[in-house]
Amino acid sequence: MPDDAPGTPAPTGRQRLRSALTTPSRAQVVVAILLAVVGFSAVTQVRSTGIDDTYAGYREQDLIDVLNGLAGTTQRAEAEIARLERTRADLQSSTDARQAALAQAQERADTLAILAGLVPVTGPGIRVTITEVSGPVDIDTLLDTIQELRSAGAEAMQINGKVRVVAQTSLEDGVGGIYVDGTLLAAPYVIDVIGEPHTLAGAITFLRGPRTQFEEDGQAVQIDELASLDIESVREPRQPLFAEPDPGQ
Repeated sequence: MPDDAPGTPAPTGRQRLRSALTTPSRAQVVVAILLAVVGFSAVTQVRSTGIDDTYAGYREQDLIDVLNGLAGTTQRAEAEIARLERTRADLQSSTDARQAALAQAQERADTLAILAGLVPVTGPGIRVTITEVSGPVDIDTLLDTIQELRSAGAEAMQINGKVRVVAQTSLEDGVGGIYVDGTLLAAPYVIDVIGEPHTLAGAITFLRGPRTQFEEDGQAVQIDELASLDIESVREPRQPLFAEPDPGQ
């Protein structure tokens, strides 16, 4: 029966849409196929564009050459890294050796400064006080005392807190006392000595040693062993007039 037959109601818009979706016409089918073809082409083009085709056209030998070049570059980089690491190790070793040499030189300089009497020092030791009772101190006995203390390991020594005793120290009789390196010192003579206290004391008190000689000459000797002793007197460094360092050393 025709749609426009008398008595048949006209289809609504929703009914026409449902009919178009469920029973497409030939024109709709053709349009859908064309759209699908266009979409597939677009997707294929996008994927092709996203692929890195840097080596796509290379031959097998070309690819082998590229790999060999990369391998050579890697080997050169590894060799350079190894060389730099060896250089770093050598520098560290040289730095450590230099620091050790500097520390050793500084330690030796400090020791020589102490022995030369150029710096104040502190440490354990003894204090020897020689008091004149019935006679003056004999210069030879005082010199023997200094020599015995040196032999016992005295590291620093001063007399009456004024004169630092070193290897070049000289003694001379004077009016009212004894000249020590040109400085007149009077009794009582106080000798401060840094070193091992018991050993230093033994260098004076042994049989027929300096203590016995002083007492026979009329002096009293007192020895105090101290855990800490300060020697503050110093000497001015002397510039040598004739000696100079050996350039071969």
